[in-house]
Amino acid sequence: MRSNAAVATPNAWAEGQGRVPGYLRSVFIIVQLEALKMVKDPVELASRGFQPVLWLLLFGQALARAKVIDTGGLSYEAFLAPGILAQSITFVSIFSGLSIIWEKDMGLMQKVLSAPISRSALVLAKMIAAGVRSLVQLLVILMLALGLGIPLVITPASVAGVLAFLLLGSALFSALSMVIASIVRTRERMMGIGQLVTMPLFFASSALYPVSVMPDWLKVLARANPMSYLVDGLRGMLLALPTATPWADAGVLLLGALLLWGLGTKLYPKLLL
Repeated sequence: MRSNAAVATPNAWAEGQGRVPGYLRSVFIIVQLEALKMVKDPVELASRGFQPVLWLLLFGQALARAKVIDTGGLSYEAFLAPGILAQSITFVSIFSGLSIIWEKDMGLMQKVLSAPISRSALVLAKMIAAGVRSLVQLLVILMLALGLGIPLVITPASVAGVLAFLLLGSALFSALSMVIASIVRTRERMMGIGQLVTMPLFFASSALYPVSVMPDWLKVLARANPMSYLVDGLRGMLLALPTATPWADAGVLLLGALLLWGLGTKLYPKLLL
């Protein structure tokens, strides 16, 4: 009688994970663990905040003085700040696949995958955790932009919109990273593929220059590049541009994130093969 109760308890708990409260609880716990790992590594936090500072202070101010890029009446620093935020979000998220390969090599993934947790919940939690990690870049860039006198629109609505785009962009690129990690399966290959993917994403987007100044072949790539939609969404929120289409940008990012979430859920267990 006692043994039956012992068996029934974990089975009931496992079945409960398929329900919404249990599913969300699993996601929350994994996100919380990822956040704790981030907090316990202050060196990584500092290094993540350093890169956007370099871009805005060095690259941004140098090109602003040169006045070689037509930004439609905006100062180049104002045009660049949302682009650098999008770059930071993308770079942090695209290398999150390294952490799951590390977890596999340390034997942690085997334990997680043996637990009664939905695979889709596990992948979703990793996608959300990438957004939590990107909050550091957001805070650094906003404080630096305000310190430099960059005229960003900082209102409750714009901040909420920026957070929504940060989460969508992080989720999409983190899921892409997990798909790549599930295919390459080693840290060395993941680092090589990550660098190969991030630079074209960045330079073939509207982060550094408007799409209007690009050659025709690059315009095609920019319009197919999900990072361009992240940049445009952030720029629309932080600069309140009349030509902004935030709902369309968010829709593209959401669709991409959902597709990669499904693909990542299917491929994630293959890391153990």
